[in-house]
Amino acid sequence: MGTEHSKNEERRSMVFLRKGPKLPAWEDALLAGREPKALLKRGLRYVSLSLIMKGMTSTPDFLWGLHEVQKLNLSRNQLVVIPPSLGKLDRLVVLNLGGNCLKCLPKEIGLLRNLKVLFVNMNCLKEVPAELSLCRKLEVLSLSHNCISQLPLSFTDLTSLRKLNLSNNRFVQIPLCIFALRSLDFLHLGSNQLENIAESIQYLVNLQIFIVENNNIRSLPRSLCYISTLELLNADYNAIQTLPDELYLLRRLRRIAWNPMDKGLHIAHNPLSRPLPEVVEGGLDVLFSYLRDKKERN
Repeated sequence: MGTEHSKNEERRSMVFLRKGPKLPAWEDALLAGREPKALLKRGLRYVSLSLIMKGMTSTPDFLWGLHEVQKLNLSRNQLVVIPPSLGKLDRLVVLNLGGNCLKCLPKEIGLLRNLKVLFVNMNCLKEVPAELSLCRKLEVLSLSHNCISQLPLSFTDLTSLRKLNLSNNRFVQIPLCIFALRSLDFLHLGSNQLENIAESIQYLVNLQIFIVENNNIRSLPRSLCYISTLELLNADYNAIQTLPDELYLLRRLRRIAWNPMDKGLHIAHNPLSRPLPEVVEGGLDVLFSYLRDKKERN
């Protein structure tokens, strides 16, 4: 009788579980008695695990035993902290922690020596651990939408970094370490508190996309004009009054661009001194001719 009663209770519990809110994937796997490894997906390139939008406030302990995972997505949860155990996942190539409530990253992130892509955008970071510079294979890094005002000098060691997004933070000046990242082809510093661009920007010889929109920049440095690889320069919504005469040297800028997604020169919503507003209206060729003639006259 007791056994039959227990079975009925178990059936009712299972019915309740089925009718209730859908369980997060990892809880569902554990309740079913499955191995957490069953959550892993084995694609052509990576062994991946996605726990996106699971309402997690902390990471499940079993996660740090999944040593084979190479691509991990924990984005859009409510995580406040990532434990030091993160360092155990030393095969990680792609890590997405975006859209959480993280105030810091563990220094053990430096143990992820195979990491190539890291997203920590839309969190509450005020600083970045110097140990991140130990991830020498890192190619893509997004720290946008945080509260960061400086980077550790050790970032000069990230020599493989190609794309860096620091937009929507609290930078007053471009960190010096960035000028040592010669492999950068994409740099986004929009929506910060920049007042100028250092002449050292010329050292980023492979830069193709440079975005500094929505800052307090008053002028563009002459040295910027010597980055011959630039295809998109977005300086919209600043305090720029004049343009460097040498701007015509940026031959890969094909047009005056108005759509944020377009390549070219973005210079709208700046208090340009006359006759620059009218010249810009004529298009890039007219602007370049004006600047070239002006330089020759001087």
